[in-house]
Amino acid sequence: MEAAEPLLDVRDLRVSFRTEDGLIRPVDGVSFQVGAHEIVGIVGESGSGKSLSVMSIVGLISDPNVVIEGSVRYKGRELIGLSQSALRPLRGSEIAVIFQDPMTALTPVYTVGWQIVEQVRAHEKLSRRTARRRAVELLDAVGIPQPYTAVDRYPHQLSGGMRQRAMIAMALSCQPALLIADEPTTALDVTVQAQILELIHRLKDEFGSSVILITHDMGVVAETADRVLVMYAGRVAEYGTTRELFSEPLHPYTWGLYDSIPPLEGRRPTRLSSISGSPPALSERPDGCAFAPRCAYRFETCDQLPPLSGTREHLAACFLPPGRRRAVDRHPDQEAST
Repeated sequence: MEAAEPLLDVRDLRVSFRTEDGLIRPVDGVSFQVGAHEIVGIVGESGSGKSLSVMSIVGLISDPNVVIEGSVRYKGRELIGLSQSALRPLRGSEIAVIFQDPMTALTPVYTVGWQIVEQVRAHEKLSRRTARRRAVELLDAVGIPQPYTAVDRYPHQLSGGMRQRAMIAMALSCQPALLIADEPTTALDVTVQAQILELIHRLKDEFGSSVILITHDMGVVAETADRVLVMYAGRVAEYGTTRELFSEPLHPYTWGLYDSIPPLEGRRPTRLSSISGSPPALSERPDGCAFAPRCAYRFETCDQLPPLSGTREHLAACFLPPGRRRAVDRHPDQEAST
């Protein structure tokens, strides 16, 4: 029996910018898939290329100096190379985005209800009254109290958590097949963060949407995602199911992210582990493994670019032999012998 075609299939995605110092490539050869009714988490430090990768999927990079290469197939249709007029019908109706900061993403001079109605009517032939009714139903579905009143409020009249819920309601207004959530819990307190993550999970089940969840928090993806893509310096470091990646991480960068999570059981550490150094500047990224300058397990072969290798369920871009990856003690203060 053949495997079902993925909803989104990204292969060798490269995003480059022409600058005075030459071509820089903040996204270099990224590949991943999103299946139907699946949540894929993309995790990594700031500047790792997470948001840039997914924004390029729907043509939201407007810089005239950008060069996007590779393949992005949505429901079998190639998106790379499509004009803005061809992409516009897909945005909002088929692929929707929850932006990181709803205060800047929402227009401050219009009510949240007006903005939801505008999106609905841009994609569907509905009367303003019917579209407004749907806006109220969506605000109620995402847990906003008194939606009949909230629909006429301006963004500044809502709390941070309520604005984020309104942004989610707008993204769901046309029941998209793919929902891109770009760090939807940033700057929210932990209680509201938990509510937003629970809401995304529930809406995936109720609306049947697939989700790409962008975050820098390993705890968030562990709680929410079905599969995880770990990015570093514009490249894929590790990719696999959440169960595989958290039970047996294979890349030293993933170990560092994993060790930074406070343990829920056992002895409480005096301080959390951290990864020494900083990510390389785009113009100074090594030709080989980009993480090598910060890696305690570096050896000569790391001067070459490591390919993604492993099983279909779990891939890592690391030259450490699989046996050593499992046997090595994942503590940065204990340097492995080469």
